[in-house]
Amino acid sequence: MHTPACNAIKTNAKTALADPHLQEVLGRFCRARQENRKDGLARLPEFEAVRREAVAIKNHTLAHLDAYLDIFARNVAASGGTVHWARSAREACTIVSDICAAAGARSIVKAKSMVTEEIDLCGHLTRRGYTALETDLGEYIVQLRGETPSHIIGPALHVSVEQVAETFRHHHRHLDPGRDLSKPETMVREAREVLREHFLAADVGITGANFLVADTGAAVITTNEGNADLSMTLPSTHIVVAGMDKIVPTVQDAMTLLRLLARSVTGQESGVYTSIVTGPKRKEDLDGPRHFHVVLLDNGRSRALGTPLQDMLRCIRCSACMNHCPVYGSIGGHAYGWIYPGPMGQVLTPLLLGLDKAKHHPSACTLCGRCREVCPMDIPLPDMLRHLREQLVTQGMEAPATRWGLRAWAFAVRRPALYGLLSAMAAPVLRHLTRHTGGRIGAGLKALPVPEGATFRQVWKKMQQDTHP
Repeated sequence: MHTPACNAIKTNAKTALADPHLQEVLGRFCRARQENRKDGLARLPEFEAVRREAVAIKNHTLAHLDAYLDIFARNVAASGGTVHWARSAREACTIVSDICAAAGARSIVKAKSMVTEEIDLCGHLTRRGYTALETDLGEYIVQLRGETPSHIIGPALHVSVEQVAETFRHHHRHLDPGRDLSKPETMVREAREVLREHFLAADVGITGANFLVADTGAAVITTNEGNADLSMTLPSTHIVVAGMDKIVPTVQDAMTLLRLLARSVTGQESGVYTSIVTGPKRKEDLDGPRHFHVVLLDNGRSRALGTPLQDMLRCIRCSACMNHCPVYGSIGGHAYGWIYPGPMGQVLTPLLLGLDKAKHHPSACTLCGRCREVCPMDIPLPDMLRHLREQLVTQGMEAPATRWGLRAWAFAVRRPALYGLLSAMAAPVLRHLTRHTGGRIGAGLKALPVPEGATFRQVWKKMQQDTHP
């Protein structure tokens, strides 16, 4: 797996805040996505009704997850495919590499999938001697650069046009060194031409799945580039890797969720390409793989069942929460130290990796509630983050400064006279300490002005005296 650096979020955030290019890109990207969503929902006046229906679908599925997983596996087998069960990232990677070995594969193409990023599948396959190439343009760029995605929908948003051109010149050395790469469209054309050869030569194609349909054994896959369709129809073997939380009972249920997915990301009615794949190629089919495999991954998801974090398994990976999050909009995805950033990542990362490996994540949040407001699946992310903060305290993992600070505050607040004295002293002391910083506490975007005037207790006392002289 990618080595997580989740507990370095404070250091990473400072680096991100000092990067002017990243700050400009994040501001522009998040504003655009917010407007896209607003426009998309304006064309769906029944959004709240669809959201309630979608939440009910997922809640029902999670309540009967074992039954639907069994139904899905039986229907995949009935259509000629094979389901593999993976308890961990290591097991999932081993299963995929074993399938590739049995297929005699050397060249592998892969469509965009966050769950394969989660288990570092490309890294595992590369270490096993395979050529495993990302085919989503953003994922392809960050793979060439040796980086991880900075956003689950826009993996390369942190990379400038000039950096993309430099990366292509370095890796596409068989092309004319004097070619023009000054415009995005020329780079897209070049990537398309390079990737086409890999699609045609690939032995195995790997995709994720937006949804897995229990009653047909189908995988529903939606993209805007069409690379998933090429990845799963041209190679002789198609492998779907998906979390067990992707299960829905029927195709109609999947369509309900799709009505929310694209609108929440880009404002589109739907993804440009949406495919429903059921098993391997049949005799009457013109194209398609001869072998079809589905790897169902747990990797910590089952730990959420029956807990206050279960609602996290409703997530459809739309990215609306991070696009509207003031913290993500300030520090970007890489600052979080793993592949799931923003509010959804601040819950999902501790769930999958363990709270001890992501103990700073629950606190990197203003609890403004915007994430829940825009979530198409109505996931109570602020409540979950508060729950994780409680877990940090009960398990003794909060920062020493926080622990002793709360104890000092509790000592003072139980003594009204002492608390009033300290409150009255706070403003003048802070003004003295910040006299060389322009009366600002902290630095950067989160710097706050020093309090001025009387304390709330003093103002309240005066109001009472004026009202009742």
